[in-house]
Amino acid sequence: MRGATLLNMMRTPSITKLRSFPFLCRKVSNTPHQHGSQNGTQTSPETKDQLMENEPTEEEQRRPKKKPSECSVLLFPGQGSQFVGMGRGLLKYGNVKDMFAVAQKILGYDLLSLCLDGPEEELMKTLHCQPAVFVTSLAAVERLNHENPAAIENCVAAAGFSVGEFAALVFSGAMDFAEALYAVKVRAEAMQNASELISSGMLSVMGRPQAKYKHACLQAREHCLSLGIKEPVCSVANYLFPDGRVIAGHKEALDFLQQNSRKLHFLRARPLPVSGAFHTALMESATEPLRDVLRQVEVRRPEINVYSNVDAKRYMHEGHVRRQLVKQLVSPVKWEQTLHEVYERTQGQSFPHTYEVGPGKQLGATLQKCNMKAYKSYTHVDVTTHDD
Repeated sequence: MRGATLLNMMRTPSITKLRSFPFLCRKVSNTPHQHGSQNGTQTSPETKDQLMENEPTEEEQRRPKKKPSECSVLLFPGQGSQFVGMGRGLLKYGNVKDMFAVAQKILGYDLLSLCLDGPEEELMKTLHCQPAVFVTSLAAVERLNHENPAAIENCVAAAGFSVGEFAALVFSGAMDFAEALYAVKVRAEAMQNASELISSGMLSVMGRPQAKYKHACLQAREHCLSLGIKEPVCSVANYLFPDGRVIAGHKEALDFLQQNSRKLHFLRARPLPVSGAFHTALMESATEPLRDVLRQVEVRRPEINVYSNVDAKRYMHEGHVRRQLVKQLVSPVKWEQTLHEVYERTQGQSFPHTYEVGPGKQLGATLQKCNMKAYKSYTHVDVTTHDD
């Protein structure tokens, strides 16, 4: 099997240097980290006051506790944030060129050239844009590490939107760069294949307060049944911010929603430039390829808090990571809920600095709509320009 062969190659001493990229990960203490047990036993959840911290080592217990305002959170974007020219401002930093060279070996094509010069129609394809966003986001981490190393050193939590979750896990030390990129490659190809099985898509919806999204999806499915479509799919795929959703499913269902948007109390219903109904049951055929590759790669418990798109909860151990990444394909991305979980705190407590690392500023826009106080400490790490 080609995939297994490539993973074995990545574990050989001759190219071990292509795997680790330790500069990507948050710097941790020299005290060995205590990972979750191999039998999958979970540690007890932390209280809300401890939300931004992992279980401390003995060395960390002796250190004075940092104020939230001295800590940072990293957010990693997902598919849809890509654009031609991304990465141009990152090439002078550290090992970024090496990262793209490794990507070319794993992917079998020149990802850097595709990011910088397009063509746009190729970059927009699911099988290309997911690896592109993944690598560019982690390259942005290297820029942040160069310009503000304290932001990396003091990072206590990370979250990623859809494929961005893989980048967050690499940053947290839970996965190695090359193995995670190979998993992203398999994921992207499987999702592309699933998209080609049936005419489907995604619709960005902003509704009035009285909009009922689940009931609207039910009406759209009933419309599909009236057209003779068996087992129609139409459901909320992304929870973005209050009254902001992405709905995905059969094309006929999305057409119904657009045509009846006023009756459904939608202020806006705009198709997204994607090839399929991601994060719905129409992605079921993509789950087994991803499950297979995740069995082969090494997964560890994250060194910092990383939050799952599936339920907005922290990853607890390696088995949890594998299960949730597969489940994510057919489950809605609960991004609004994730932001509430990350930034919830007692009244008067300060907020951490937030850095969006990767192309686009969509995650900053959603943070602004979900939590204005947290957004006041938000910074986007630019991927197209640099200061000479």
